[in-house]
Amino acid sequence: MINFSIKMMLAVLMILLGCISCSDEVIQPLEKDEAYHLQFPAYFPEMSFDQSSNPVTKNGVELGRKLFYEGRLSRNNTISCGFCHIQENAFTHHGHTVSHGVDDRIGIRNAPPIQNMAFLKKYMWDGVIHNLNQQAISPITDVNEMDSSIPEAISKLKNDQKYKKLFRDAYGDETITGERILKALSQFMATLVSADSKYDRFRQGREQFTPEESQGMALFNQKCASCHSGELFTDESFRNTGMYYNTEFKDAGRYRVTLDQADWMKFRVPSLRNIEYTKPYMHDGRFYTLDAVLNFYSDHVEDNPNLDPQLRQNGRTGIAMNSQEKQLIIAFLKTLSDKSFISNPEFAE
Repeated sequence: MINFSIKMMLAVLMILLGCISCSDEVIQPLEKDEAYHLQFPAYFPEMSFDQSSNPVTKNGVELGRKLFYEGRLSRNNTISCGFCHIQENAFTHHGHTVSHGVDDRIGIRNAPPIQNMAFLKKYMWDGVIHNLNQQAISPITDVNEMDSSIPEAISKLKNDQKYKKLFRDAYGDETITGERILKALSQFMATLVSADSKYDRFRQGREQFTPEESQGMALFNQKCASCHSGELFTDESFRNTGMYYNTEFKDAGRYRVTLDQADWMKFRVPSLRNIEYTKPYMHDGRFYTLDAVLNFYSDHVEDNPNLDPQLRQNGRTGIAMNSQEKQLIIAFLKTLSDKSFISNPEFAE
């Protein structure tokens, strides 16, 4: 009787083992995720990215990196975030005045750099996005960029075994939701901290400026820092800088968000970090060199009722600069270039 019971137990055990071996997937125990510690200088502004609702973790960042370079977030599976935001160009769309999307459609704005996003309070040229967790919605759904939707993206990824594991590692289970996609993308973008330029090493007392760079910094602080202020070199305000209205793209800037005539042709002041790498410049990519940008501000600013007061002083429009001063300012601007940022393998595909 005892031998019979043992045989029955062994038989049942063999059946159970057979069932397990025939299953499609054996769920591995969830590895404990670790916090990802964002590193940045003490002189940087306070981080605006809210980790209370979206803590940055190593697995979350890895998932976000994969999604950042995932073409299936677009309608025709060809356009990823990384398509328009190329790392070696400080995550801008090098060589294109405005971004290109699905079916080679043309957008209306120059792709801005993606850097130090965790410290900003407003996103996009018109400031329509206020939360980094929501930033990716705009390019994913824009008809001229990725022309897709969150439900469509989920449908393409939900049966992918690699993504199932990535979502399980990041969130504890395989469920793919729009909220999780957006939060993972924002975690990755939050890690894109650029803080190792010559300027930063100068600030930290580890490197000295040349005489030209020092003179350029003094001129920059005198002529440019009223808008490009702070360690991110932007006050995040919206300003009309006297550029003509581009009838090709029909973009009136902040006005498109507020419909307030006072906001006509006001655009968000961009950060100048890595500006050496991010040409072409301005919201519509109209200038391909820093010389052209400074020539515009010295000689070609158009007066209009909305022109920023900073560009209408002492009986003239624009910023008074001679050729030598422009070259010195450019010498300083190039100290904001962060080579380690544009070559960091942790940010690459």
